[in-house]
Amino acid sequence: MSEHSISTVRDGIRWHLIDRGTGNYHWDSFVPMLQAAGETGTQVIWDLLHYGWPCGLDIWTPEFVTRFASFAAAVARTVKEQSDDIPFYAPINEISFMAWGGGDVGYLNPFAHGRSFELKVQLVRSSIAAMHAILDVDPRARFVHCDPIINVVADPARPWERDAAEGRRRAQFEAWDMICGTSWPQLGGQQNLLDIIGVNYYRHNQWVFEGDPLTSDDPRYRPLSSMLMDTFTRYGKTMFIAETGIEDEARPAWLRYVCSEARIAMSAGVPLEGICLYPILEHLGWDDNRLCRNGLLSAVPDEGRRGEHVPLAEELRRQKHLFGHY
Repeated sequence: MSEHSISTVRDGIRWHLIDRGTGNYHWDSFVPMLQAAGETGTQVIWDLLHYGWPCGLDIWTPEFVTRFASFAAAVARTVKEQSDDIPFYAPINEISFMAWGGGDVGYLNPFAHGRSFELKVQLVRSSIAAMHAILDVDPRARFVHCDPIINVVADPARPWERDAAEGRRRAQFEAWDMICGTSWPQLGGQQNLLDIIGVNYYRHNQWVFEGDPLTSDDPRYRPLSSMLMDTFTRYGKTMFIAETGIEDEARPAWLRYVCSEARIAMSAGVPLEGICLYPILEHLGWDDNRLCRNGLLSAVPDEGRRGEHVPLAEELRRQKHLFGHY
């Protein structure tokens, strides 16, 4: 990453590998990563829960909340022992997407249907407990909360779906509202816990309700900059684009679009602190074994080095230059 002037990354701490139950933690999958970050001067935003948890733990129970909080505190102690830097944590990645995928359509853990809001509440409850546990260990800790920003519109041929489409669009804010305490205050949300907002944005983040994605030439397609402005207006928090990317030859053009929209939002006063490419490494698909050619670097090393996608690397250098003069 340093060869591409990237010194901050997001990465995951694998709870299911570390937590063996009854407070028995094995750090061999994490400490080498932590040490490597220190040796290379890389700042890492650590995801504590990225869609997975230890086997046998029921996410719907109070035990899930307490065990996740205990794990979060143990991580904070381990990080504090290894580094003097201010730590950054993403307690639970994409609460809204996980609630939909895991609680509504059976696509992710825990593969439920019709329980999306219930799962969202449980994930927020767990995130809040984890943050308090971390702050008890290290009051300097900072938190990022990452979720997709979306736009959902009704098909003009089905005007009766406008309210449903708008409800789906507004649902993107529910988790953040709960964390900062403006909704469901009984969960214990507080303004200071909604510390930094990470927005994830891909080309399929805008769609017709119960229909197809919107294309960028559709008049109903919203510029990314306006969606960033809306989010900042609602919360007034520091923000960053926590995930963005695309596959194949569209990679440099997509980065160019996102960066251009980011500069528009920044010019309007949005405190946007960074743009996080997803992924850095190409990878096998979630739903099949095809190679997703969407990264900056190749999945398979060649003689100890990973090849770079040259057009994306060149666009990255160009954009960093433009932001440097911004």
